[in-house]
Amino acid sequence: MKPSRKPACPHFSSGPCRKRPGYDVARLDLRALGRSHRSALGRELLGRACAETAELLGLPPDYRVGIVPASDTGAVEMALWSLLGPRKVQVFAWESFGRGWVTDVVKQLRLPQAEAHVADYGKLPDLSLADPAADLVFTWNGTTSGVRVPDGDWIADDREGLTICDATSAVFAMALPWHKLDVATFSWQKVLGGEGAHGMLILSPRAVARLESYTPPWPLPKIFRLTKNGKLIEGIFRGETINTPSMLCVADYLDALAWVRELGGVAATIARTEANFALLEQFVAERPWVDFLAADPATRSTTSVCLTVDLDPAQVKRMVALLEAEGVAYDIGAYRDAPPGLRIWCGATVERSDLELLLPWLDWAYREVGGTA
Repeated sequence: MKPSRKPACPHFSSGPCRKRPGYDVARLDLRALGRSHRSALGRELLGRACAETAELLGLPPDYRVGIVPASDTGAVEMALWSLLGPRKVQVFAWESFGRGWVTDVVKQLRLPQAEAHVADYGKLPDLSLADPAADLVFTWNGTTSGVRVPDGDWIADDREGLTICDATSAVFAMALPWHKLDVATFSWQKVLGGEGAHGMLILSPRAVARLESYTPPWPLPKIFRLTKNGKLIEGIFRGETINTPSMLCVADYLDALAWVRELGGVAATIARTEANFALLEQFVAERPWVDFLAADPATRSTTSVCLTVDLDPAQVKRMVALLEAEGVAYDIGAYRDAPPGLRIWCGATVERSDLELLLPWLDWAYREVGGTA
């Protein structure tokens, strides 16, 4: 029977993600709109975005947080092009974005001491191959595969190389071992449901030391430059951005950070995410027609939950389209490079009650397109 109740918010996209509960654009602090981002007010708000991020995430006091261009992608590219070169590099990839970093390192930078360890969708590469003497590049959570690293135990505490971690769908939703991460990046539009176009770059003192002691042999465009005359441009990490940011997006991000603080901090957003995931986990366990793309339970993402369905690709597309047409779930088809299936965002901004109402609709849509299990 067709369910009678629908989620209050059908936004289950894995990016941009649902806005926080109770979001109202009219409540944003818009004093900086139409003002220079280099005005005293602009610098204050941008500096707050950096400082409050560090505070809420509980970063070590000597870590730096900066706002950079081009979303998480821009932040990762900045790190790769600015830091890599003096050491052997190992890239661990298991989904489309990680494979993109393989392309950067192997085909664009053409680093002679580069190793790519790539696994199929649903699996992790052999992390025991990580060399403490090498620079490591990896995603913490594979947004397009629903596979994450279970912990940071595979990263050596006494490593000589740097760790560069694309953590965009993990920050504020998963506990991260910051002392293991020399570079971490994320974007506002994932776990906090913020707006696009801006990236966050987190640097450890070890990463700063590399920037100040190593000059890449290739040209760097302006939006990648983190140093001047051999010294870190500290202003970037106080809100003096490289190029013009959207102050509307900054206001939106500060609103999201205030929401995190009201909830009780990052522990609360992690708890909300894990509670959402638990609902889907139970749903999958009770049905033979759906399964996780991630084979190992320890590696299953709690944010971008990727599911396989015992339908052919055309039926999966019809199922996704049917749910959208009913106004029940938007944008939950698998990523274009991933195996056919569903991808349901379970991050902190998603209400558990909405997920509870979505699940009967998944059963209904499966049967409507010809599922027989």
